[in-house]
Amino acid sequence: NTSEPPVAVESLDDVPEHVLRGLPEDVRLFPSAVDKTRLGVWATKSILKGKKFGPFVGDKKKRSQV
Repeated sequence: NTSEPPVAVESLDDVPEHVLRGLPEDVRLFPSAVDKTRLGVWATKSILKGKKFGPFVGDKKKRSQV
């Protein structure tokens, strides 16, 4: 019997309050399309190219690092 340990699923309870407060009006956190155990950032309507929002908190990564 090869029972695998349960996989932890990220939830909104895991997201710091300042992150939730800083989300733009048309952006929501829902389960990721890439990894169902993580949250992803989803737009509820189109975001114009070049639109900026923030502030960014964390470590910036190069595209090759993600």
